[in-house]
Amino acid sequence: MDNTRDVTEHSPRSERKRRDSFGMFDGYDSCSEDTSSSSTSDESEDEVTSLPASLPLIKTNGQVYTYPDGKSGMATCEMCGMVGVRDAFYSKTKRFCSVSCSRSYSSNSKKASILARLQGKPPTKKAKVLQKQPLVAKLAAYAQYQASLQQNQTKSKAAVTVEGFDWGHYVWSNKFVGAPVSCFKHVPMGTHWGDVAEGVRVEVPNTDCNLPTKVFWIAGIIKLAGYKVLLRYEGFDNDSSLDFWCNVCGSDVHPVGWCATSGKPLVTPRTIQHKYANWKAFLVKRLTGAKTLPPDFCAQVVESMQYPFKTAMRVEVVDKTHLCRTRIAVVESIVGGRLRLIYEECEDGTDDFWCHMLSPLIHPTGWSRSIGHRFKRSDGSKKQEGHCDASAQLFAKVKDVDQSGEWFQEAMKLEAIDPLNLSAICVATVRKVLAEGYLMIGIDGSEAADGSDWFCYHSTSPSIFPVGFCEINKIELTPPRGYSKIPFKWFDYLRETGSVAAPVKLFNKEVPNHGFRVGMKLEAVDLMEPRLVCVATVTRIVHRLLRIHFDGWEDEYDQWVDCESPDLYPVGWCELTGYQLQPPASQSSRENQTSVMKKKKAKSSQYKGHKKTSSSKHRDIIIW
Repeated sequence: MDNTRDVTEHSPRSERKRRDSFGMFDGYDSCSEDTSSSSTSDESEDEVTSLPASLPLIKTNGQVYTYPDGKSGMATCEMCGMVGVRDAFYSKTKRFCSVSCSRSYSSNSKKASILARLQGKPPTKKAKVLQKQPLVAKLAAYAQYQASLQQNQTKSKAAVTVEGFDWGHYVWSNKFVGAPVSCFKHVPMGTHWGDVAEGVRVEVPNTDCNLPTKVFWIAGIIKLAGYKVLLRYEGFDNDSSLDFWCNVCGSDVHPVGWCATSGKPLVTPRTIQHKYANWKAFLVKRLTGAKTLPPDFCAQVVESMQYPFKTAMRVEVVDKTHLCRTRIAVVESIVGGRLRLIYEECEDGTDDFWCHMLSPLIHPTGWSRSIGHRFKRSDGSKKQEGHCDASAQLFAKVKDVDQSGEWFQEAMKLEAIDPLNLSAICVATVRKVLAEGYLMIGIDGSEAADGSDWFCYHSTSPSIFPVGFCEINKIELTPPRGYSKIPFKWFDYLRETGSVAAPVKLFNKEVPNHGFRVGMKLEAVDLMEPRLVCVATVTRIVHRLLRIHFDGWEDEYDQWVDCESPDLYPVGWCELTGYQLQPPASQSSRENQTSVMKKKKAKSSQYKGHKKTSSSKHRDIIIW
């Protein structure tokens, strides 16, 4: 065991022994001049001065905390992340908190191998047998992830500086609640969020110090809002003066023990340096029984941010100028799983359309022909060099349906969300029955003569409803334009039009346990201007249907969205992925837009902008 002198004294030769071939330390030594010459951290090129001898330090070695008196202290279980007294851990190596964790870890040698690589340790003999990727590749992937997060955070910080919007302040000052990440299965870590909770301890940069190098300290999560967490340094107790918000999936948040494996120093914040005489006893008390993030948390984030779509892939997507047909488009860029598509005939790259890769609006090439949907052929007979058709396996799957028995028929009536005005659920009609369960739906009273504004919904779509749905759930139903009998009664309308209602049993009745609650904050795509992701609130929940309100805007801009829509994201998603977030509209911008809207009332069949207000809402948007 190292003694106190090892904290500030060691030779260059011994330092070289402590480094592996990838420049990673087995443990923390100190910020002396000798160690600075061999560090591979981001600050390796900066001048690093020796730390004051009186500064309380926690020296680490692997996953075990050691102290200047040379005695062992705390350990972190490599399986479940439990932090506890080292002497109470299982086996001689003290790597696990229980026999169960030891056996679970051993049964998954592949996970053990990955964990060892991320910690800079040589893999075990068993792990070597299952090793499929070289250690260099795994470390390179991790380094690339850290660099990409830092780049994305730089963009996000610049945007916040311009607009002055801060999610943490917005949530905390107004006592808002952010929708949990577990509500969004399509986002990074959406299906692996169980390890993040209040009380979890992490290692983060220590900003309460005067040292010229980057140092760290342990903090606890005291509040969550999506990806954003409010942290408080250990030792501050009820003092919230230095509490701060950060993105838990960001590059500066690590599980307890990361400093040990990365050669980073844990330094007590200056404000509480002299608060406790015995730091060993303090940490033993605070960390015993505490939880931290899994050791491979960063690797999980990396994996969840890999997207199967690539640039230059060709897809079929709805034609935003004629909703009844699709066109070929090419993936131009991918941000957080969102695709910027350029219609194939566009030469200058300005005719674009944004959607998520799991959106029901995109399909593999050949889809329209296979189901009988309208399709606009490109002028070019051959696709451009370098372009390739996206595999059908990459697209969202729809449920198989049996159309052989009782099924939807043309002219049947139903209720549907208006694709040109997503705040309204309208009286609608089945205009055409396609193959594989798809339907062409028209909104009664506002259809174009040529059917160019018919919209394709799958029979299992959560955006179509049986007759009477709105009345049962106390939602205002928009009657056909020009219909004079108010209030609208379905019985009278069906009799007058000689129509029949689509059978209730044909509609999707599944309601998942989505976890959303009224008042929760999130980031949501404005589907009328789908390149925009805005600060939003859930204002109503009807089964699986969510009413999304865009903060700072009038209720007329609200949109009905399904709880599993890929166009909804947790607080902090834009920051994590580098996408531009639109902050709440200010009072002055709302007044300006209201005056503009009074002058513009022309209806547009383009899939952007509201039916009656065009797209004037977004004149003062933030542009990348």
